[in-house]
Amino acid sequence: MSDNLARVSFAVEREKFESPERRPFRIVSSNPRRRARPRIFYALTAVAGMAAIIVAQLLLSVGISQGAYEISSLQSSQSELGRTAAGVSEDLVRVSSPQSLAANAEGLGMVTNSNPVYLRLSDGAVLGAPASASGSQAGAASLVPNALLTGSALLSQLPDDAAAATGAVAITSAPVVPAGLAAPTTR
Repeated sequence: MSDNLARVSFAVEREKFESPERRPFRIVSSNPRRRARPRIFYALTAVAGMAAIIVAQLLLSVGISQGAYEISSLQSSQSELGRTAAGVSEDLVRVSSPQSLAANAEGLGMVTNSNPVYLRLSDGAVLGAPASASGSQAGAASLVPNALLTGSALLSQLPDDAAAATGAVAITSAPVVPAGLAAPTTR
């Protein structure tokens, strides 16, 4: 088979290429109706476009940086408010402790009753012998001392202008409780 391929001759036929007909040169007259735009117009358009892009980029970067400053100031105020809230909640826990409540009640003229009486709500029975409080400090002795309360002023010891400045509420009278309280139904 390879013998057959070797004997085949490849003859390249050359075609005759016709050369194109040459046209003579002629001078073209300028047409007064058609005027070419000056190239300076394109240059000014390109420069104006670049200037507009640069101004837009500057305005966007100023806007973004202003937003970053606002975010930073809001984050700092948020952390400051968080510290303030933590301090206020610590003060609330300190003031609402049983020791603080007992000391403030004693400062307002209340006395502890060493003879407690309980009311059973299911049938309305009174458990214990009711007696008036003697004014002794027998109930205060059972309280655990609170180191956080040392040095803190009682509500009755605060001057009127200090209570208004610190936001403390001045206690003027005890709340009035109606005589006939309805007992809830328990099962």
